[in-house]
Amino acid sequence: MQLNQTTMNVLKNFSTINDNLVVSAGNVVKSMGESRNIMAKATLDQEFPSGFGIYDLGEFLNVVSLVDSPTLGFTEDFATISDGSGRSRVKYFFSDPDILTSPTSDVKVSDCEVSFTLNNDTLNQLKRAGAALGHNSLSIRPDGKSLKLSIFAEDNPTGNTYDTVIAGTFPEGAQFDLILNIQHLKMIAGDYEVEVSSKGVAHLTHDAECKMEYWIALEKSSKWEG
Repeated sequence: MQLNQTTMNVLKNFSTINDNLVVSAGNVVKSMGESRNIMAKATLDQEFPSGFGIYDLGEFLNVVSLVDSPTLGFTEDFATISDGSGRSRVKYFFSDPDILTSPTSDVKVSDCEVSFTLNNDTLNQLKRAGAALGHNSLSIRPDGKSLKLSIFAEDNPTGNTYDTVIAGTFPEGAQFDLILNIQHLKMIAGDYEVEVSSKGVAHLTHDAECKMEYWIALEKSSKWEG
């Protein structure tokens, strides 16, 4: 098996969420943060022939990059990573999936009251604003018939803020302040359809090279009055 560029990009993205990775046979790969506040799912355009566990995904990707045109062969206990000529080979041993942090099922999200499109430019601007201001909190609030996304410091009500207004849908008359930690927005680059539930989770989906889904827990300070 040769990992195509889309699969490599997904695995690199997942390594920012958790070094642990448990792969099942097939084309669906999932990851979950150690604190279980972010989960990601990718539906790839290629399939893994068997399941395996990796303790350090970053290390695994570095090992794959050691050889030119890597081809992976899978056994129950390890992967053999060979170069295009067949002269160079790496034996990489798997980890027991039972000791790794991994999701066992998808997050069930229903009755999402707020929805909007978060394009890649806006996402990058929010991240840059957070870095410039030194703030981690992203607020989603109504602004007339639009939504206001704000970068702010939860522990400093008089601190500097960054605001941007975007189109969105939500129940008429609803008052809410839904808060995400911007450091949890570890999505692969792209435009996302976002659905947010007052029950405490945001669901982000992206269809480009492959289908990507992320579930991110809202901060406990979030408020909703529907």
